[in-house]
Amino acid sequence: MPPTPQLKYEQIADHLRARITEGEFGPGDLLPSGRDLCEQWGVSRATVIKAMDVLRNDGVVVARQGSGFTVVETPVARPAGRRGVGPRVSGGRPFKRLGTPVEEPPPVRVRDALQLEAGVCALRRDRMVLLDEGDPFTLVSAWFPPDIAEACPRLAQHGPIAEGTTRYVTRETGRAPVRATDTYTTRLASARECKVLGLPHPSAVAVTLHTAYDKDGRPLVCEEGVTGGDLWELTDSYSMES
Repeated sequence: MPPTPQLKYEQIADHLRARITEGEFGPGDLLPSGRDLCEQWGVSRATVIKAMDVLRNDGVVVARQGSGFTVVETPVARPAGRRGVGPRVSGGRPFKRLGTPVEEPPPVRVRDALQLEAGVCALRRDRMVLLDEGDPFTLVSAWFPPDIAEACPRLAQHGPIAEGTTRYVTRETGRAPVRATDTYTTRLASARECKVLGLPHPSAVAVTLHTAYDKDGRPLVCEEGVTGGDLWELTDSYSMES
């Protein structure tokens, strides 16, 4: 079945995402005015507002009273797992990028989730999701299989991707996540994990292994989120009516 054609507001949102990710607009920069976008795309102001609402829900832009929309100064990211289809700002927290992305053989659990042979390297990007006061919350290592890393060169660059890696990978490869598996376990933190999370050594941590797959069942990314045991909590609400 051919993909559903994008609506005009979706095209505008994706066009602006690409320009932000490619560096044409940086943090705090003012985006083209609503009037300019209306003229460029031949659409109504309502369509442009809808496009901006999409970007705002994704945590890419913010509204500045009297000046329009600017690129966010501090992008948000979600901890690993429980992604669903909601906007990125839902459950998103401030984060900081750790180190420089590296290619290396992933741990066995990640390797198996990515359907890789032993010894094959994947691209690892680390981020620290923060609490509201700026303290460490969850250390997330996102592992991308070789085919995704090759098709998406910005994954190997330092610094955040404003539109989010999911949007970026989808835009570059045409492969969108349609299914995910989350596995929750506990273990003792490594010395490095204790150091970056500010935990005493040894400490117990909760681990979320999140793997996203495209429509053909091919893995797009596997994220391992490590959270101190005193901060991790999972609450489910559901109906018990027959």
